[in-house]
Amino acid sequence: MTARNPWLIVGGWLSVAASLLHIGCIIGGPDWYRFFGAGEVMATAAERGEIYPALITLAIAALLAIWAAYAFAGAGVIRRLPLMRTALVLISAIYLLRGLALVPLLVAGKDPLDGFALWSSLIVLVYGIAYAVGTWKAWPRLSTQRSIA
Repeated sequence: MTARNPWLIVGGWLSVAASLLHIGCIIGGPDWYRFFGAGEVMATAAERGEIYPALITLAIAALLAIWAAYAFAGAGVIRRLPLMRTALVLISAIYLLRGLALVPLLVAGKDPLDGFALWSSLIVLVYGIAYAVGTWKAWPRLSTQRSIA
């Protein structure tokens, strides 16, 4: 059995939570889209009963669930997935870049940041840190990891 990696386990559960929140937006409707910062265009389209907000949100939820699976696989909780190193590096980078996107906005200082932009960036930055540290700690064994499930 391979050693567990708490950083990737936490990252995986964070991605599961984000995936479930996206599904909650589909179920909760326009008010949830607004609350979670999807924008007025998505919320209004959902109010009109258009399908594309649900499809886009479902695709994001599925992607986040896949990212969770990679974190759990990297942690040694589930069986190995293809391209482990590449996937975990890309997932870490996407989360970190999304979280750090706040920095240029703060430096530019053109528009005041709303609470959602600030908090969502900080939250996603935590996701990125969990994945990056977990990936770094698991790096030596990721190319030779054996399935345990």
